[in-house]
Amino acid sequence: MTREHRISLLKMLPGLLISAFFLWWTFFRRDAHGARGFDPEAFHGLHFQEPVWIVGVLLASVTGYSIRCYRWWSMLRSVRSKFSDCARVLMTSLAANNILPLRVGDVMRVFTYADDLNATPSIILSTVILEKLLDVFSLALLFVVTMHFGAGVAPRVKFGAELGVAISTVGLSVLVFGARTLEGPVRKFFSKTKNARVAKLEHWLLLALECIREIGVFGTLMLVVYSLAAWTCEGLLYLSAARLIGLPGDWVGPWQAVAEANLSFLIPSSPGGIGPFELACKDALIRHGVPAASGALFGLLMHAWLFVGITGVGGGMFLLHRAHRALRKPLLEEIDTLPAELP
Repeated sequence: MTREHRISLLKMLPGLLISAFFLWWTFFRRDAHGARGFDPEAFHGLHFQEPVWIVGVLLASVTGYSIRCYRWWSMLRSVRSKFSDCARVLMTSLAANNILPLRVGDVMRVFTYADDLNATPSIILSTVILEKLLDVFSLALLFVVTMHFGAGVAPRVKFGAELGVAISTVGLSVLVFGARTLEGPVRKFFSKTKNARVAKLEHWLLLALECIREIGVFGTLMLVVYSLAAWTCEGLLYLSAARLIGLPGDWVGPWQAVAEANLSFLIPSSPGGIGPFELACKDALIRHGVPAASGALFGLLMHAWLFVGITGVGGGMFLLHRAHRALRKPLLEEIDTLPAELP
């Protein structure tokens, strides 16, 4: 084992420890009533109560990720990327993020597949940054809407979340309508410091502004619509899964679980967000009348479905492409040539 491989393994250790902590907190920590999050009875009693909702699970999954692929293709229209290539690269990167540490899938999207999309790494990086901004905005908006239903959210948390969404809405509006005029003031603002981290933040922000400027106001507004549509499909997926297994609680719980579970991916952990995802699902569902054990089990099932589905589809597209191109270079060799982080 080389020194680089040992360093990579050491970098994984904090994430694995964080995931282990969240899994313990979700399934094995006793609450005030002495109950644990994992109940064997809830697991043994699991079955399809309304099988017709399988159709909803499949349709919402396919539609949601198709919209994500279309959204990314829309960002890359200026370089005339093919939709099929954008869909393959996006799904491959999501699959890689599920099984590899340090979000290697996003790094591969920027460096390994830029040529496949007729783009430069800087252009791909700008779209990845814009994609993340749109997702966080959509999820924060969904969280603010759903937290007014159910119980357990403190007033100051509601106020903070609403304030955050208001600020992000203003910020996104400024980026959309003022991208062309913001570059000069941004460069002037950041020129006052020589800190490397601040310089990287300036670089990322300028890339996002450049991407928005190229797409245009109407195009960027449509990206917001696509983002909201994609996360609406995700909510329908969770709602269909809840109805499929007869999960107790109201109809709002699955929607809040979407917001909390996906925002939990911002917490560093092992590949696939194992641990924080399950705890976030459980926490959201408890607020809407779902028993703790059932909420934890639902989070585990949803994570398994998304993990297997995304990894299977993305991995399958990756293997088919390699077979078609007769590529023989091992994936691990490709990963070894990637930078340690995004530029």
